[in-house]
Amino acid sequence: MKAPRFKRWFASLPSLNGPQCRQVLDALHPAAGLDQVVALIAQTRAPGRCCPSCGNERCHRHGFANDLQRFRCCVCGRTFNDLSGTPLARLRHKAKWLAYSQVLLDSLPVRKAADRVGVHRNTAFRWRHRFLRWVKLDRPASLNGIVEADETFLLESQKGARTLDRPARRRSGRATKSGISRELDCILVARDRNGRTLDAVTGRGALKAAQLERDLLPRLDPQALLVSDSNAAYQAFAHKHKIAHETVNLRAGIRVRRGLAGAIHVQNVNAYHARFKAWLLGFRGVASRYLSNYLGWRWALDGGRVISPEQLMRIAISVINR
Repeated sequence: MKAPRFKRWFASLPSLNGPQCRQVLDALHPAAGLDQVVALIAQTRAPGRCCPSCGNERCHRHGFANDLQRFRCCVCGRTFNDLSGTPLARLRHKAKWLAYSQVLLDSLPVRKAADRVGVHRNTAFRWRHRFLRWVKLDRPASLNGIVEADETFLLESQKGARTLDRPARRRSGRATKSGISRELDCILVARDRNGRTLDAVTGRGALKAAQLERDLLPRLDPQALLVSDSNAAYQAFAHKHKIAHETVNLRAGIRVRRGLAGAIHVQNVNAYHARFKAWLLGFRGVASRYLSNYLGWRWALDGGRVISPEQLMRIAISVINR
């Protein structure tokens, strides 16, 4: 539209009635949302922009496609955009991404999220796990000082699977075996007194020392004091790697005791378990294969670490602590 015609149209806006104003706003809102998302993507990816094929930073602009600037690598000749190589590559409806990021911050289930954003429920589910793929990798580099570690268990779920390797059970079912068995998913949570948290789905059944070596040891400061319950796996792990270790005998009713380094307890990590399980109830059961995504989602929300849709989108397309 040329400038004189636009001025005449803009001058006529005060004469519009209520329904007409809403119609104009509804038409302009997606365009404004798309421009905001495109600008945010370019701003986030520009500092470290490089070819996803060869990693070279020398590139030049090469037209537009799907609302994004394309680039051509000066070394290998491949073309790419700022979403190439990220979990959000090839997703559509970019104008609704910030609205969906707010849905994740509000922890809405799939159907309510789809209704709010205006997409199909399958799209809402696909977007959830695309947005969370790199969010779950945003973890502290190390745990220091007094580090509490404990495990919790959830009933294994094959929700959404086309075939099952066990007999089907009703929703909110129970394990057929008492105690800790292979029917339960083990979730390890380690948390220091500064609130830095590391979690991992270690597998099914009881926790083993080898799983602690895989999931906890790389992020545990060698000078840290590990505090746990009396599980033998922690004792074997600490003894093998010469890590200072204190235990609390929860079965004997001893929840807190005094130590040379301060209060010895695992109440911080147990409180985190309780918050995670209470939050998970709103989704009415999640599949075991997606548990790591939900752990990362909860960690992003815990303590108000991620407070805006823009911040969540930045993490989703540019992972921190990779």
